[in-house]
Order: sequence, then structure tokens, then C-alpha cells
Amino acid sequence: MPFHIEVSSGLQRARSFNLGAEELRHTVLEPWLSGRPVLLGDRKWDAEESELRILEGSELSNPELSFGQGWANAERVSEDVTRPLLEAARDRHGGSGPAALVIETESAVQTVAELASTHHARRVDLGGLAKRIDGRDPEVAAVIVVIQR
Repeated sequence: MPFHIEVSSGLQRARSFNLGAEELRHTVLEPWLSGRPVLLGDRKWDAEESELRILEGSELSNPELSFGQGWANAERVSEDVTRPLLEAARDRHGGSGPAALVIETESAVQTVAELASTHHARRVDLGGLAKRIDGRDPEVAAVIVVIQR
């Protein structure tokens, strides 16, 4: 069944109809959950400042979409699946954020050196890493904090 979406912020809104599951995942769900803007209509929509609604239902024909009646018709023949789709997409990307590990050690330098020697490790700026760590980047799987006793 196709999906119909609406992204809104204040009085502004954009809608798209008859999306397939793969198109929905690629163009809406992945960017929305990773903190990237969703490109819809003539603008970029930020998940922090916008609301998303996803309906699943019958494909709408051109006459059903004409005269600005598309969304009303979509609501009539579709079910709101926003929450379950977002939750399923979050689960596929490792939940709401990366796993956090704390390692307590006598020598933080030695522990970090051991971790770095067996994996490709590099020093990064913490400020630039904050948005990736808060769960918006699906590539971040874990955050390791080493505490020296």
C-alpha cells in the first residue's frame, strides 16, 4: 500500500502522495531520524522544528488529488502509521542512540592506547561530535568513556 506524508511547521506544510515503502524510507524516515533535513516541496524541513504525519492507504488517483483535496481524501481512506513506522525505523538503526560504555581503569592513557592499537582510531573534536552522539547519526554504534581512577 502506498504512503502519503505531510510535514508541517507552523502554518507552512508540504505533502506528498503515493510513495512506495523504499522511497518513504530513503527520502523521509532516514533523514528525519538522523537529523538531516527532509527535502519536500520547495524547502528543507528540520525534524526539530517540524511535525511529520505518515498515512498508509489506497493509492490516490489524479482526480482525488486535484483541487487541493488530496490530503482530505488520503485521511478518509488511510490509517495514520507515523508512530509505528518511526519506531520500527529507529529499531533498525540501533534504537534511539548509540550504546554507551564506561571503562574504569588505573591508566586511561594505557587503556586508550590498547583500544586504538587494535582498531582504526583517531582524535576528534568533541564539539563537532555531539550531534552524532545524541542518536541522530545511525553510523554511531557506541560511545566509549574511559575514566581514570
